[in-house]
Amino acid sequence: MITFKNVTKRYDNSTIAVDNLSLEAPKGKITIFVGPSGCGKTTSLRMINRLITPSSGTIMLDGQPTEAIDLARLRRKIGYVIQHAGLFPHLTVVQNIATTARLIGIAKKQALGIASELIERVGLDRTFANRYPWQLSGGQQQRVGVARALASDPEFMLMDEPFSAVDPVVRHQLQEEFLRLQRDIGKTIIMVTHDIDEALKLGDQVAVLRTGGILAQIASPQELLSKPADAFVADFVGRDRGYRYLGFVDATSSLAVAAEPAAPLGTEPSTARALTRDRWILVTNAAAQPMGWVDLDQQTGPIRESDLNLSGTLASQSGNLRQVLDAALSAPSGRGVIVGTSGALLGSVRLAEIVTAIESAKAVGMGARS
Repeated sequence: MITFKNVTKRYDNSTIAVDNLSLEAPKGKITIFVGPSGCGKTTSLRMINRLITPSSGTIMLDGQPTEAIDLARLRRKIGYVIQHAGLFPHLTVVQNIATTARLIGIAKKQALGIASELIERVGLDRTFANRYPWQLSGGQQQRVGVARALASDPEFMLMDEPFSAVDPVVRHQLQEEFLRLQRDIGKTIIMVTHDIDEALKLGDQVAVLRTGGILAQIASPQELLSKPADAFVADFVGRDRGYRYLGFVDATSSLAVAAEPAAPLGTEPSTARALTRDRWILVTNAAAQPMGWVDLDQQTGPIRESDLNLSGTLASQSGNLRQVLDAALSAPSGRGVIVGTSGALLGSVRLAEIVTAIESAKAVGMGARS
């Protein structure tokens, strides 16, 4: 557990960066610091490993004040991941990762072995081991940065906007990989981000800070969306609070998946029409995975890949209402496609049924806003 108790950071010009901050980051969970520029997010993070010294108050790691811990030992207990990875350009990937293990006294051969295992654990192929940072994409460098922080097996991890310097597609991949990794390792993590969607997706709890380093609210993502503490939090979380809340509502318990007719590539329009009463037919590949929709009113020959309408998204069998709603809204047929863990078609859900499920969810949880 990481505990802030009445922590303040005041600079010589009397500027207050963090003001009387008190909160707890639970053991084995992810706590996200989020807020506008100048709210003290990064300052708060850096006070934990004493890159910045608090003016007053106490920060504790599992009940032990950080100022009472030798600085070198303190930093060995804490993994630190920054925005641009900060890799050593003259070292290979495996050597970069091994550096933190070497710093805590692990022998070189063993450290390199740990690093080799971590390469795969963060979602990279072992063939990357002997590459240099300049040979990696931004997303790959960030994965190496996370692996390096983990190589010393720290009790705690601090992450300062680790995924903000990559494009949206890579960012989504890194977030998913990070959540998978955290399920395995269960570290106590504090992360800084400016992206409220990222905070809601990754955080077990989210701390919203006001300008001047004042804590506005700390809560689970669900509570932050359904019960913002005041107008500032409500405005910061955004106008799509209701839609975002659906991301925390399980869809599988409230929706019945109906069979969805599907046709393989090469199917003649007349054959496809015999499968459905609708103008739209779902097209699947040899593995029964959805590829896209075809408008039979416009189809004049065998269905080709170039004929597919690719606008529809897919929702997982274990997905949430937000994903299912998006699948239905994005599909030209108005039917949300549901797939299993292998990506194979399970069926579909109609928009009207999703709306009914949303109304039920609102009555149970979202209606608690006040």
